[in-house]
Amino acid sequence: MHLKRWITGVLALPFLILIIARGGAAFFGGCITLVAGVALWEFYRIVYHPQHHAVPKIVLFLGYLIGIGIIAAAHAGELAAIAAILTANLILSGIVGLIYFKTVPTIPEILFKQLAGSLYIPLLLAYLILLRAGDHGVAWVFFVVSVIFAGDIGAFYAGTYLGRNKLCPSVSPKKTIEGALGGLVANLLVGSLFLLFVLPPRPWGFGLAALVAMGAVGQVGDLFESVLKRAAGVKDSGGILPGHGGILDRIDALLFAAPLAYAFKAAFV
Repeated sequence: MHLKRWITGVLALPFLILIIARGGAAFFGGCITLVAGVALWEFYRIVYHPQHHAVPKIVLFLGYLIGIGIIAAAHAGELAAIAAILTANLILSGIVGLIYFKTVPTIPEILFKQLAGSLYIPLLLAYLILLRAGDHGVAWVFFVVSVIFAGDIGAFYAGTYLGRNKLCPSVSPKKTIEGALGGLVANLLVGSLFLLFVLPPRPWGFGLAALVAMGAVGQVGDLFESVLKRAAGVKDSGGILPGHGGILDRIDALLFAAPLAYAFKAAFV
């Protein structure tokens, strides 16, 4: 398991660095669109697991279309367009609900999950695009990705070798308090290097507080996905990344941390 995780990580790292550094629609925007699409597919696989055959295809089509629209609007820097797309999703979902309610009585629940998925995945991923488009965008994206991935590694190994006390056993039996603390330490170590040597100057105390907050919400994001999987009786979101599970398993913490990183940057522009 450990070997698979490291092989996958080492092979993927050069591509990740190239995508972030190169930027542009064909690279960063295209990559985020692809990641959002795969993650949405995994999300639908989880939340629609018990009622798969009852989900009208128009609902899934609408979810993917809205996701692409959100990413495209973020890449164009049109924040108002993002709000308009989310509003359109709600209105169109209402129309779909009226059409299908007679034949699919669970359509309100189905539509609610699609609406939630649009907020959960493409909207939160859009913050990475907004970060990348701003001043020192490459450094900021590397910052949040490095901090969160370091926290994942720190939590995994601290929990594996030091874990004794369960963190949230009803949600994720293997996660421990020691693992969570190890993840936060890794967040602080890697994040502090960025604060010292890479990012534009920020108040040191505020920077450390932001790192702790990013690490904490990242762990909440990890546990939130675990709630979804446990409710559906699914172990992993997918199997596209050997040793890691699916794309959503890999980015669940990043999804929650990206908006916080964006706010941290915006606080001292």
